[in-house]
Amino acid sequence: MGTSIDITPTNFDTDVLQASYERPVLVDFYATWCGPCQMLKPMLEKLAQEYDFVLAKVDIDQSPELANQYHVEGVPDVRVVSQGEVHPGFVGVLPEPKLRQLLDSLNLKSELDSGLEAIRVAMAAGEVEETKGLFARLIEKYPKSGKLVIAAARFLMRQGKIESAEKLLSNIQENEKPFYAQAKALRDLVQLQQEGQETPDADKTDRDRAFYTAVDQALQEDNEAALEGLLAIVAESRKYRNDGARKAMLMVFELMGDEHPLTPLYRKKLVQTLY
Repeated sequence: MGTSIDITPTNFDTDVLQASYERPVLVDFYATWCGPCQMLKPMLEKLAQEYDFVLAKVDIDQSPELANQYHVEGVPDVRVVSQGEVHPGFVGVLPEPKLRQLLDSLNLKSELDSGLEAIRVAMAAGEVEETKGLFARLIEKYPKSGKLVIAAARFLMRQGKIESAEKLLSNIQENEKPFYAQAKALRDLVQLQQEGQETPDADKTDRDRAFYTAVDQALQEDNEAALEGLLAIVAESRKYRNDGARKAMLMVFELMGDEHPLTPLYRKKLVQTLY
């Protein structure tokens, strides 16, 4: 959606100030020798593909006059330009969720998030073929999005296509946080679900049934019901499955993410139950 361009004094007025009347511009003052700059740059470039803004990259060693004009004292230093006005942004490296919050504050909508919302609507309506098509188009455009891969894998699992889901999840690399941890949690929950399906009902205790029901609910994203069920088992017995209910709760927390309102709520409940 957006664009990423290199900026010098020659094109600053045109590609930053004038361009900001059409859409927001983020100016990234950076240096090639700056480690944090090299961490921030790929995150900003990725987001520029997803959101409708201009990422204007200024190498302060190649364009010291721009750095001096805007009083850049440390890098990375990101400024927000709108309607021809340059405003403070942030200095240093922000994690991706914070960068997304900044973009949200600029009234920018993520094309990926909009696509995922359309998928949720289609799934809720039972439109399986439409959901498949929406996923295919998004994956073609955002093949490296961990969030999208996790969502697509969960959809495939609901369709019983476990091997296809596993293959998709294998594309997430260990350095892709937090998605690698989410992929592992998803695999672990699926393994528990399969174990429950393979165990004859006559061999299950009431606690087993409650546990496997909670696992199924977690995989169906009925998170609150899953957490309530698992928490009840934790309160009854820490020895059950070698503290398995607590471990399963941690898997659900991993999948939901720290930003989900249920995560801090049930983390607190878990601590209160344990101690």
